[in-house]
Amino acid sequence: MVSWMISRAVVLVFGMLYPAYYSYKAVKTKNVKEYVRWMMYWIVFALYTVTETVADLMISWFPLYYELKIAFVIWLLSPYTRGASLMYRKFLHPLLSSKEREIDEYIVQAKERGYETMVNFGRQGLNLAATAAVTAAAKDFWLLSAVFLQSS
Repeated sequence: MVSWMISRAVVLVFGMLYPAYYSYKAVKTKNVKEYVRWMMYWIVFALYTVTETVADLMISWFPLYYELKIAFVIWLLSPYTRGASLMYRKFLHPLLSSKEREIDEYIVQAKERGYETMVNFGRQGLNLAATAAVTAAAKDFWLLSAVFLQSS
């Protein structure tokens, strides 16, 4: 439990806050070299975050798992190892370049399906609300009729 808390704190501070601040500085100063460095970092870190989420569910029992996560985040961030740049240039850029067309097509399809799904959910929600309103009105009508008939 302690390892998990320390790991979480390190990832939040050194994996997110520190890089976020230096990304801000790169944007503010318009330093293209730093901007590219931090963009590569965020792309690698996004993949790490997805992988970490799955790994936490499956292999967090592994000895030194949380310590390895800490070491990995520090390796990614370190200006000496340039881990994020290395991972981006050696693995991610070639992979994304080779799959870019398929990824773009998938995103377009997901957007279209998402829009269609939202329209269908909206339509179903309106139908459900209308049915509920009509049912409630009908019940109130019959209740009021019964009360009126009893009083006369």
